Amino acid sequence: MKRPSAPPRPRSIAPGPLADRPGRGRIAWRRARRLLPSALAVVALLSVAAFVITELRAAHMDGLFAPVRERISALLDLRVKTVLIEGGQNTPEPRVRAILGVKPGDSLFGFSVSEARARVQTLSWIQNAAIERRLPDTVVVHLTERRPFAIWQFQKKFVLIDRNGDEVTDQQVTAFANLPLVSGADAPAHAAEMIDLIAKYPPVQSHIAAIARIGERRWDLLLRNGTVVMLPEQHEREALARLVELQASNELLDRPLAAVDLRLPDKMVIRQRTELPKDPAVPAKKST
Repeated sequence: MKRPSAPPRPRSIAPGPLADRPGRGRIAWRRARRLLPSALAVVALLSVAAFVITELRAAHMDGLFAPVRERISALLDLRVKTVLIEGGQNTPEPRVRAILGVKPGDSLFGFSVSEARARVQTLSWIQNAAIERRLPDTVVVHLTERRPFAIWQFQKKFVLIDRNGDEVTDQQVTAFANLPLVSGADAPAHAAEMIDLIAKYPPVQSHIAAIARIGERRWDLLLRNGTVVMLPEQHEREALARLVELQASNELLDRPLAAVDLRLPDKMVIRQRTELPKDPAVPAKKST
């Protein structure tokens, strides 16, 4: 016969952390209830601020959100403490700060990002600018500057230009004396293409002091020894290759010549340099 099984023993339940201290649990809950409204208000405030900042970053929407910006500015009353300028090397920082129109103490939401950006981009060195609000008190200006590519000489002025031919500045040009020198009315629009082509022919490039755009259709090379090399229209590549060959065989570019005319594909004309009298005021004697 089977023996009757013993009745199950009752399980002991360990008291929880609040079960043995009911007073502490009530106190913690009361504190949480008191802090909850403040925490929700802070979260809501930051959420609204983040939404407005995101919307205002779109320049074409900035005008539409001007009333919202004014209300948020009055509600939050956040003030600018720091204005950071990043990415500028050649643009004087005081000029950026002055044209930005935002200074410590101003309302963080009291200015138009798109209008401030447009003002900064009027500076000659600036190719692009991005302006950012950082809560709670910082405005950051990211600058992308133009990169000088060549020096353009025109009407007795020297101007730095970029690869696109846009003017950068006409100030402190001597600091960039190592850049190629170009001249001619429409030289900036065509300079990058010609300079890049010349760079493919180092024996010629090393002798060049400047390049001149002639008649808005072709180029002359001005060598360091004073020789002028006249290139043909639309056939510069063939002429440069020919110069490399002539330099290798006859050291043509090192000779004291007045001009080398390569405008005709099947003909080269060399002009010798004539000696001038020592005193320009005294005419040279005519030979009999």
